[in-house]
Amino acid sequence: MDLQLQGQAALVMASSRGLGKAVATQLALEGCHVMITGRDATVLKQARSEIAAQTSSKVAACVADMSNPEDISKLVADTCEQLGGINILINNSGGPPGGDFDQLDDSHWQSAFELTLLAYVRTIRASLPALKKNGGRIINITSSSVKQPIPGLLLSNAFRMGMLGLGKSLANELAKDKVLVHTVAPGRVATDRTVYLDQLKADQRGVAIEQIRAENQQLIPLGRYGKTDEFARVVTFLASPVCSYMTGDIIQVDGGMIKGY
Repeated sequence: MDLQLQGQAALVMASSRGLGKAVATQLALEGCHVMITGRDATVLKQARSEIAAQTSSKVAACVADMSNPEDISKLVADTCEQLGGINILINNSGGPPGGDFDQLDDSHWQSAFELTLLAYVRTIRASLPALKKNGGRIINITSSSVKQPIPGLLLSNAFRMGMLGLGKSLANELAKDKVLVHTVAPGRVATDRTVYLDQLKADQRGVAIEQIRAENQQLIPLGRYGKTDEFARVVTFLASPVCSYMTGDIIQVDGGMIKGY
């Protein structure tokens, strides 16, 4: 299937590694010109080189901190200047730290809010004029915690639910502008974040990380963690012009882990 992404411009947040990098790579493989971003200039430069080596698409990079509104404004401006606009916005961020309620103070809650919810709001606000020009796509990457809370990840459980309300509301508001909005909820996909979470649980229980991984895989009908490229292909389809009669949806990419309807 031709996804009709040739020449489209995509801004992919938090894309120097993990899920964001995988999505940026897949979009570039389909012909998108992509802007990638992250806080670490060295890691970002390496990611840009790796994506460019695999594709013939233009790959731009801009160092930015998603919790800094000035960085977001500059990032969006640089994307429009270098790529000629924005057709696709992939909202993504690293997850907040783990912890139970009595381990978290106001500073933890505030920083998680800035990173996990407000950064998405700011990026959408800055990108919206460009997205409205030709009818764009907004994909908000969240977590399976929007369907089922994850023990020990209270901050993520709380703020990622706000993204569901944001996505559904924007889908209704922006339909008249032909801007389609989706929320994508990954389950246990093999990334550095997953290793962090598994190690956190292993340390709490005093067991090896391999035991935690094996236990988690038993909860997944497909019996394994997902691969980043498997996740990226789903997001790429949703971001494409071919996906033209869906908006406001919440799509799980979790190997069947979440059992609820």
